[in-house]
Amino acid sequence: MNAPAGGLIEQVFAQFLALETQARQAATAEALAFSLVNDSQPLFGYRHAALLIAGKVRALTGISVVEANAPFVAFVERATAQLRAQGLHAEPGSVPSNRLDEPTRTDWATLSAAHAFWLPLKDRKGEAFGGLWLAREQPWTATDHALLGQLGDCYSHAWLALAPHKAWRLRWPRRKVLLVAAALAGLLLVPVRQSVLAPAEVVPLGSQVIAAPLDGVIAEFAVKPNQLVRKDDLLVRFDATSLRAQADVAERSLAVAEAEHKASAQRAFADAESGARLDLLAARVEQKRAERDYARALLARTDVRSERDGIAVFADAERWTGRPVQTGERLMDIADPQQAELRIELPVGDAIDLQASSEVALFLDSDPLDRHVARLQRQAYEAQPNAAGQLAYRLDASFADRPPRIGLRGTAKLYGDRVPLALYLLRRPVAALRQGIGF
Repeated sequence: MNAPAGGLIEQVFAQFLALETQARQAATAEALAFSLVNDSQPLFGYRHAALLIAGKVRALTGISVVEANAPFVAFVERATAQLRAQGLHAEPGSVPSNRLDEPTRTDWATLSAAHAFWLPLKDRKGEAFGGLWLAREQPWTATDHALLGQLGDCYSHAWLALAPHKAWRLRWPRRKVLLVAAALAGLLLVPVRQSVLAPAEVVPLGSQVIAAPLDGVIAEFAVKPNQLVRKDDLLVRFDATSLRAQADVAERSLAVAEAEHKASAQRAFADAESGARLDLLAARVEQKRAERDYARALLARTDVRSERDGIAVFADAERWTGRPVQTGERLMDIADPQQAELRIELPVGDAIDLQASSEVALFLDSDPLDRHVARLQRQAYEAQPNAAGQLAYRLDASFADRPPRIGLRGTAKLYGDRVPLALYLLRRPVAALRQGIGF
């Protein structure tokens, strides 16, 4: 150390305190880096100093901008990397040249001073995140070691105060980075089973569809949702007021036509003209009879009855009561509660290659912990809008065991073929990227 002897100890101590004060008063990391490599030069008499953070040179003595490819910068980074690999980077001390390889020692002789000191900067856990390479012509004394060790604690505290949220870590060796990259690449090639999630509902299998038999207004629903019904039980009753009136009018029209035909038949013996009209009146009688029979048939359809045993599957009776419907409009299903299948709406964006009899797992919203197993039976080739207005493929699956209650909803997990993990993770992002940039 280029320090005065004896009576000038107070001046050395004052310079040391000034260095600590300058480091703690630095406003930015750049200002602190400049102070670390320049301000202590008068006290320790080094030729040059280099500040390294995370294995990279951040500042040099007398240099405003660090050139990353400069020979001295490359030498210091290589030398400190070798110290780190040998576990010598965590403690301050003179750098032993015999612990470096031959090319590094050769560069040292031409690029740096004869005696180098390594001053590590440590975080709160005691792990080195950087350090100072100090080089001068004279050997480093025990006094230098003591002062630099204390100064290193101050520099570490000042640096962490300016960058408290940055996790400074030394770089891994290139070989280690390559090994980790190779391991990750190998992991991405591991085959995994492709799967996708889609909303699903338990629906009747082979049910009887109850449709509106005529145009009219529903007067009442005789059953409730999921009610057990028997064959010939009344299900729905239509308002029959207008149909009953039509049937009554048709009956009276038929009676009038029959009376006219009978009167003409009696006059036919004396009146030739009346005999000529008998065929026309007979045809009119048949017409009126057909109108009456049709009115009676419509009147009979106002009571809709079940053709089989089962349960009535529909949403809400109040939604239908008093509402006009058209012939053929679906009102409900009569289904066997022991026969059900799974209907899945697979969004177009989530579609994957699915084979017949692919495994399907159902997790019901009402019981998400239990898993119901099913097998894929049918899948639509054309996507259609679902209730939410999204394009989706309809898929049907049969349950392996006893099916859940009809009408329950949940999430179905469909399993496809095995694909590399990279494809499993990047399928959606790549598809979105291709749709966005059009290649």
